[in-house]
Amino acid sequence: MSVNDIYDMRGKAACKICVEGSGVLRAWCPQDKVLEHDAVGVLLMHSGWNSTLESPASGVPMLSWLFFAEQQTNCRYKQTEWGVAMEIGGDSRRGEVAAMTLEAMEGEKGREMRQHAEEWKQKAVRVTLPGGPWDTNLD
Repeated sequence: MSVNDIYDMRGKAACKICVEGSGVLRAWCPQDKVLEHDAVGVLLMHSGWNSTLESPASGVPMLSWLFFAEQQTNCRYKQTEWGVAMEIGGDSRRGEVAAMTLEAMEGEKGREMRQHAEEWKQKAVRVTLPGGPWDTNLD
């Protein structure tokens, strides 16, 4: 799948803005489909619950930049319990974000997070198989 293959819910091409040869910025896209793409190495997120579940289910580690509500709790689980995230401080600047992104993409912590994220992806696959916990617990 290429960036141009991502469509909105109505099947029409989503609004896009080309960014001088360095990428594409879209008004909306199906995050779960983007996370499945091989080009995605890490997700920079605010730690809302949907992304907290979608990212490890896709095998993608996370950088969490928190704001409010349940985000602190979600981040704690992602970091300390699941091992799939790093937290960016609320007042971080460009250099700090760049360094953390580099660590998440190429550093030892990033390798550990990718390994844990892949384990969570495999767990998500197993529990959704016919006869798996999601199926039997609904009966």
